Amino acid sequence: MAQHDIFENRLVVLIGGSGFLGTHVAQDLLRRGARLRVAGRNPEGAFRLKPLAGLGQLQFARCDVTKRDSIANALQGADAVVYLVGTFGAKAQELQADGAGIAAAFAAQQGATAFTYVSAIGADPQSDSAYARTKGDGERQVLASFPDATILRPSILFGEDDNFINMFARLISQFPILPVFGADARLQPLWVDDAAAAIVAALADPQQHGGKTYELAGPDVVTMGEINRRLAAAQGRDRRFWSVPDGLAGLFARLPGTPMGPDQWKLLQRGSVATGTVPGIADLGVTPHPLSLFLERWMLRYRKAGRFGVKTETA
Repeated sequence: MAQHDIFENRLVVLIGGSGFLGTHVAQDLLRRGARLRVAGRNPEGAFRLKPLAGLGQLQFARCDVTKRDSIANALQGADAVVYLVGTFGAKAQELQADGAGIAAAFAAQQGATAFTYVSAIGADPQSDSAYARTKGDGERQVLASFPDATILRPSILFGEDDNFINMFARLISQFPILPVFGADARLQPLWVDDAAAAIVAALADPQQHGGKTYELAGPDVVTMGEINRRLAAAQGRDRRFWSVPDGLAGLFARLPGTPMGPDQWKLLQRGSVATGTVPGIADLGVTPHPLSLFLERWMLRYRKAGRFGVKTETA
């Protein structure tokens, strides 16, 4: 007898699903036969998923999570919901917390059986970091409206198409000496596909995972300085790295137009490592992959002469 996937013919709504993590979650769900609605301010960012979907399997909806009616329309008929919205901008409370609470309330009214809120390691409603504080408040609001929701707190995510590893890799390929902010900051980076698998696992079994909080972290704890050195080695480049003193880094973060704001600097100083006080990614049935597994292949395009270059040469 043919077995059917639990997601077949179920409508899953990804709020904020056109972003980096959301598109990877979408791919997992499409493979499992879910009907998918990608909702967000710019759903066009997920149009590249169209070739992966069957006829009528994939929908797109424009959704402004600061407007109740917009959220309600996006969640019409939803069987399961994932809230993926995140920001370091001025509207963090509206986008990460209040919008999540409204979405959870509408999902409950719709009769959805699963709701997953993507938070972050370090989320705390009492934090002096706006990002961590509003993520923590988002958790609180979601659970108040949907007590059986699953809270997932990922560490920094990496992937071949990310803005984390690739940003540093580009700089390393161009400059012989580079500053490193928060060189001793400890991170536990997680492959985006492992994070996506954890989200799908939580959705698939809300009876087992509902009402619980999980930390999603990779298998290795590394510092920012070590990440930069690994990237340089994988590119075959001899680079010098300067650890920027914290005081100078904090001043830089306060300057307008810089790529790192004060809130991001606070979070970097504190690192992003699983506390172990709540269940981890293994409790969702996912074995995370280390960054080292991918670097040799991903750094090919940054080597001198690309794939025809020699890793051991310096450039």
